Amino acid sequence: MSWKITAFAPRDLVQAALVAHEDAWDWDHDIVIAGSEIAEDKPDDWQLEAWMDRKPRKADRNAIARLFPGSTPTLHIEELADEDWVTLSQQGVEPIREGVFHVHTPEHLALREPGVRDFVIPASQAFGTGQHATTAGCLAMLSHMKRQGVRVRNLADIGTGTGLLAFAGLHLWPAARAIASDIDGVCGPVVLENAAANGVAIGGGPGRLTMVIAAGMEHPLLEAAGPYDLLIANILAGPLVELAPDFASAVVPGGSVLLAGLLETQEPTVRAAYRRAGLRLAGRIVRGDWSILWLRRRRA
Repeated sequence: MSWKITAFAPRDLVQAALVAHEDAWDWDHDIVIAGSEIAEDKPDDWQLEAWMDRKPRKADRNAIARLFPGSTPTLHIEELADEDWVTLSQQGVEPIREGVFHVHTPEHLALREPGVRDFVIPASQAFGTGQHATTAGCLAMLSHMKRQGVRVRNLADIGTGTGLLAFAGLHLWPAARAIASDIDGVCGPVVLENAAANGVAIGGGPGRLTMVIAAGMEHPLLEAAGPYDLLIANILAGPLVELAPDFASAVVPGGSVLLAGLLETQEPTVRAAYRRAGLRLAGRIVRGDWSILWLRRRRA
């Protein structure tokens, strides 16, 4: 048997909970979560659903409650019929089109259209399936950067989750060297599995991706592989501010930093930190309550 916990809350709280889940380094990955609208005619009414293959324990309920700072919504617990709960968690996760990308779960078909890159990313895995506004916004911004003539020979994706943004970068700049990192150890095998499913080569050298587990930029391979033409970080506002000097020093003069995971209300603080670190705003997208920022390091 499998079980589900549901919390009903406004859209902004559920979206913030999804981002908090990404940053929860001690998250039990036997618990799969997803957020969605309850009804099309009520776009601000959302639900957070969590599936697991055991009766929820107090620790499980507390872990979900911690995703909601302040007042926690009521948690509704139900036992499900003998079904594949991983598949259940993926139901309702519709494919998205952003820029030149189409991202879908295994339950949906690839578009196979000229000029469109299909990525299959199971929704039950680490954060970054493309459905969240921050990830989708990054895909749109990467496509925009390519159209603007940005050239990338070396890229890093910090807080990669499923590896999707690193894959997207390699599609747009196929001769680039790429490295992806995440603080969560579960992301290592997830990225490798997703790379195999999407035909992304693993290893060093042009057109290949290296995966490491690291906090921020604290890994010998991240240091050795730099400096970067493009650094992507879809994490949270707090770490983005803290890591501003490290990110700035990790990119070449004129290089690009793509930031996401920050609410629009947090944007002034994040932009100020990067301005102090020597980066200027080159582009901006707002998706719902979330800001996606393209910054460039000043040339000497």
